[in-house]
Amino acid sequence: MTFLTSRRARRAFLGSLLALAASSSFAAWPDQTIRIMVPWAPGGATDQIARLIAQPLGQALGVTVVVDNKGGAGGVIGTQMFVKDKPDGYSLLLATSSTNAAAPYLYKKLGFDPLADFTPVTTLCAIPNVMVVPAKSPWNSLGDIVAAAKKNPDKYTYGSAGIGGSQHLAGAEFKKVAGIEIRHVPYKGSGPAAQDLIAGNIDMMIDTGSLGSIRGGLLKPIAVASEKRLPALPNVPTFREAGVPMVASAWYGLMLPAHAPREVVLRLNAEVNRILKSPEIHQRLVDMGAEVWGSTPEEFAKFNASELRRYEAIVRDSGAPKE
Repeated sequence: MTFLTSRRARRAFLGSLLALAASSSFAAWPDQTIRIMVPWAPGGATDQIARLIAQPLGQALGVTVVVDNKGGAGGVIGTQMFVKDKPDGYSLLLATSSTNAAAPYLYKKLGFDPLADFTPVTTLCAIPNVMVVPAKSPWNSLGDIVAAAKKNPDKYTYGSAGIGGSQHLAGAEFKKVAGIEIRHVPYKGSGPAAQDLIAGNIDMMIDTGSLGSIRGGLLKPIAVASEKRLPALPNVPTFREAGVPMVASAWYGLMLPAHAPREVVLRLNAEVNRILKSPEIHQRLVDMGAEVWGSTPEEFAKFNASELRRYEAIVRDSGAPKE
């Protein structure tokens, strides 16, 4: 085979050139604003995590770090935009289990490769989903919801941040395990969905970012989709305890576009892991209901690949249609 006669070889060669070009400018990095792309609307857990990391990361690097929200299609639209960015260290993605593990099985035309189009930097955390209902809802237990849904199939609705998001898949799994029919209402992010839930326009949501609204008395927690009760909600039972055996959580991490310079990856990895270990940031994540992680780039790459395999079964078993 002659040099660069295959498409794969040409792609690899181009990637090497891009990485070399980006690496050559590393000596000046960073000397301009860094953007964290959040492929969801403001207000949800993904947005909150990005903003929590942005300020201390900017201080550590000596530049401004901004959060850029581009919601839609369960995080896919913003992620499609992100993979077109230069791998120069100035564009980061707040990647999630929804975009980088579940989406390939939910969209016929995804527009990106969940592994090849990204350079993993570090994992951040995981947040178990919590079943929440409006504060004035008559439901006080998972049993109440199941009984009402069985009595009135398709009458009640659950919201999500969009098709393929952790809330959508958790809701689909809940329907299957509980043997009920409730209608899915997708939004362009968990923030807008939560606002409609608070207003009573939808009936329930299995969400990762509702602790603030729970503490403010706007939402009522019914059950947590974790193996153990959350320290932040010690009096709220798990789904298993409430009679519905399921576990559902969302994970979050930082990624660069494919072929990012190794030096940039390692610098970002060191700074972000240091931030995650700081008492203030660690506690604020715990207060969100998160399990704080952190990792090497290689560990994140291995984890993402394993999650991509695992989510194939999760999406298939959920019965969620491919859009």
